[in-house]
Amino acid sequence: YDASVRNGMKNTLSLGDREIRELREKGTPAVIRFRMPEEREITFRDIVREEVSVSASTLDDKVLMKADGMPTYHLANVVDDHLMEITHVIRGEEWLPSTPLHVALYEAFGWEAAMPEFAHMPLTLKPDGKGKLSKRDGDRLGFPVFPLEWVNGNERSAGYRESGYLPEAVVNILAMLGWNPGTEQEIYTMEELIDAFSLDRIIKSGSRFDPEKARWFNHQYLVEKSDGELARWLSPRLQAEGLEFGMEYISAAVGMIKERAFLLEDLWTESRFFFIPPETYDRQVASKAWREETTGLVEDLRAMLDSSADFSPDALKSLVGAIAGERGIGMGKVLNPLRLLLVGASAGPGLFEMMSLLGREETLARIDKGLSVLGGK
Repeated sequence: YDASVRNGMKNTLSLGDREIRELREKGTPAVIRFRMPEEREITFRDIVREEVSVSASTLDDKVLMKADGMPTYHLANVVDDHLMEITHVIRGEEWLPSTPLHVALYEAFGWEAAMPEFAHMPLTLKPDGKGKLSKRDGDRLGFPVFPLEWVNGNERSAGYRESGYLPEAVVNILAMLGWNPGTEQEIYTMEELIDAFSLDRIIKSGSRFDPEKARWFNHQYLVEKSDGELARWLSPRLQAEGLEFGMEYISAAVGMIKERAFLLEDLWTESRFFFIPPETYDRQVASKAWREETTGLVEDLRAMLDSSADFSPDALKSLVGAIAGERGIGMGKVLNPLRLLLVGASAGPGLFEMMSLLGREETLARIDKGLSVLGGK
């Protein structure tokens, strides 16, 4: 519905005054369209795309007021922005084709002097770069798209908050999508972003979303948190598991594993062995770490641990080194089965620091339990 057909359509341009009056008296439904100016270029400046020029002859006569009396988005948007004295309209590039109409409306209302600046942002693309990112992509590939969990009936999509992302990390992730600061810096505090960010450094092309890079950003912020702050997050999680530990112990455990954590939930999965003794032992690890002579070696080590007055990491390292030296074996022959007994797997932070935090009683109890299971191998 444009200049090429408008005069042949049934409207106020083609009908006489009498026909128009009769139709109105009958209550015939009608819409109000914007008559797009002909034979002119509608030109405006976009902060991201610089000067944009569109021939009005290629544009439709858009509906401004529907037959039920409700305004369309185009009319409501322009009037609302003007009345609120909006200075900048920042939106996705899919709205760029509508901007010439909005510019023409500002001109038609005589509001050119108060017209806001426009900035049309590049699209955030799927991880493979093929098409606009959608919530279905997140659901399919296992990463959040919404800031908070989104629920619509039986449909549910993960949110960044519920997935264990820190707010400041999400801000940083979003800032770096489609913005080039002109430096190698990637991690920005809010204050640094305020100082550095400018719309004229927004790139024109779409920006591919990288879920692993998002996790990396969150990791950078997580490891900078104090152990006490992270312990305050982990404490309710422990309580939900029916576990009661002091904040000093939780803080020390978190401090040992936070370098391994990318999301907040990782604080629990990476530290759970500090709070729950192993119930099972990794068979693959056991097949490599446990030999016929290992049981006797661990029993001797247990006796030395029981009688040691010092249970500090340095003292424990010296003790293990001594028994390895006496047996003429490498440290790994002692450390690998010992870690298996304490953790149930080959995971975990520094073994001596972990043993010192667990304490003598818990360490010995775990060794005894593990020996009862693995000692007969």
